[in-house]
Amino acid sequence: MSQQKFSGAGVALVTPFHKKAIDYSALEHLIQYVIDGGVDFIVSLGTTGEAITLSSQECRDVLDFTIKTVNGRLPIVAGFFGSNYTEKLVQSVRTYNFDGIAAIMSSSPAYSKPSQEGIYQHYMALAEASPLPIIIYNVPGRTSSNVTAATSVRLANASDKFMAVKEASGDLVQSMRILKNKPEHFQLWSGDDPLTLPLISCGATGVVSVIANALPRQFSDMVRAAMRGDFANARRLNHLMLDIHPWLYIDGNPTGIKGALEILGLCSGEVRTPLTTMENDHYLSLKKELAKVMELP
Repeated sequence: MSQQKFSGAGVALVTPFHKKAIDYSALEHLIQYVIDGGVDFIVSLGTTGEAITLSSQECRDVLDFTIKTVNGRLPIVAGFFGSNYTEKLVQSVRTYNFDGIAAIMSSSPAYSKPSQEGIYQHYMALAEASPLPIIIYNVPGRTSSNVTAATSVRLANASDKFMAVKEASGDLVQSMRILKNKPEHFQLWSGDDPLTLPLISCGATGVVSVIANALPRQFSDMVRAAMRGDFANARRLNHLMLDIHPWLYIDGNPTGIKGALEILGLCSGEVRTPLTTMENDHYLSLKKELAKVMELP
């Protein structure tokens, strides 16, 4: 299976719902919207896609629908979560149909709080099983276990199967240590939209974005401007979106971005429990900030 390298502005697609069921019509419209908006790649079944609230069959169906709708126009990354037991993850990967997928993204094990050696062994087992490049997803705010810079670099040096790390630690120094010490083939991608611009200035080559669901053109243009060294334009676009970011997370993710998509008429704000829809005053504040950036329906 050929492997493609890619970078730039990725979008972590939401999974639209209508009366608790997956809204495939809205998903199709959203995929076309972000492609028209200029994103460079798509992440399906990530945190923002509420993968952990979907059944195994729903996950497969959403991914297959996304592959069919994208139709080869952009690389697709598939999220692999529920990976607290290494052997279970490995067995899933070994039997998975990866047709139409460019890479997989997997967070480090949650809840058990493994040591750095445990995290290393977990990912090396995944690398041995996976036929595709792997994006390490470091999100200690959710897993309660940070993948240190030393461990990310160790993994990157141990196998070229590791394509990138999505750094959502919020720790700029940790990210800079990865960028300083990583092998050439290994990329660092931002996992926090508001930190994307400073991370690119330090050498990051991509991002898996939440806000790009709603503002794909503005966010993608910001990323491209920064990557070509046009920081004046990148700053302008970053400042344009800066006051929107807090409202996307105040009630949790993807609650906020789904609120934004509802405001823009792209899909319902519905989420699955234990998440709940945005509080009304937060929703109105988000709408006010969005109106400063684009014309609302």
